[in-house]
Amino acid sequence: MEQLPKWADLIVVPLVGLILAFILSMLMVLATGHDPLDALKLMVSGALGSTYGWGYTLYYATNFIFTGLAVAVAFHASLFNIGGEGQAALGGLGVALVCLFIPWPHWTIALLAATAAAGIFGALWALIPAYLQAKRGSHIVITTIMFNFIAASLLNYVLVNQLRPKGAMDPATAKFPKPSHLPSLGEILNSVGIPFAKGTPANVTLLVALAACVFVYYLIWRTRLGYQLRAFGKSQPAAVYAGINPVKITIITMMISGALAGLMAINNVMGEAERLILGSVEGAGFIGIAVALMGRSHPIGILFSALLFGALYQGGAELGLWTSIPRELVIVIQALVILFTGALDNMVRLMVAKVLVRPKRAEA
Repeated sequence: MEQLPKWADLIVVPLVGLILAFILSMLMVLATGHDPLDALKLMVSGALGSTYGWGYTLYYATNFIFTGLAVAVAFHASLFNIGGEGQAALGGLGVALVCLFIPWPHWTIALLAATAAAGIFGALWALIPAYLQAKRGSHIVITTIMFNFIAASLLNYVLVNQLRPKGAMDPATAKFPKPSHLPSLGEILNSVGIPFAKGTPANVTLLVALAACVFVYYLIWRTRLGYQLRAFGKSQPAAVYAGINPVKITIITMMISGALAGLMAINNVMGEAERLILGSVEGAGFIGIAVALMGRSHPIGILFSALLFGALYQGGAELGLWTSIPRELVIVIQALVILFTGALDNMVRLMVAKVLVRPKRAEA
């Protein structure tokens, strides 16, 4: 396959995949007897047409930024971290322990401590699969998938038997103390005179996610470790010949990836629910794979890709709420976007190459 120009690979290929996904989605909506244009308008207006919709879109996008960055860091070292679900779940446990058992005078200090705890718990959960890959040759995909299930079982045990308040029925912790409450995006913007809907889950964690994007960019492209990481991902034998330790790079990369996934917990556990709930990750770890693929494992691309998937989640919720379109069809629409921008990326790239590359040959 001919090499595409960089601008085409970064912009045109994801855009064409997105268009194909929406065309097929609208055909499916039409087959159910609904107007596809009305459905599309409702999705867009529900996600982006008001500050209320933006509040939910940015909340979902914040989750996807963290998990997308986690996958991207591993991708650069040719490691496929599918354990974002488990790492984010254990990050939530770290957040809960810090917020429940340590009294904090102010939310800023609580946020710093929770960020550290979420990152450490996520990194430690990724350490075991990383060690097994580096030392024992156990495939990282298999071990990280297994550790997702182990994390779910471990969290279930801890919530039901250790952290659940006496007399409570649901597997969840008590509400975090008031000093641990993070200000919502609405509270922040309204305080400076910018009107924004109250009661939406978007919160100050969005700023942490943006800082994480800057950190990952600097790490990958401006540090010695990032160079070693990318060199290892391009060619492991060449990296070893150049003196790069494969065990060290594998373990460090996966721990950074796990820490980024764990940071998601400060958004959904500390920022939104203000307690640890079983199943709070809600598939964001897997969505992060599609976000990283569509964003080409670059922080800027991941930021925009996360916004797209955040809008899809919120728009799909509005579609299910205000129309008779089955909720299952909304999930199918989201899955088609993942399919065309992720799994079928090479097919879309080949289609774009036929249009953009061949005419240049003819001119030559």
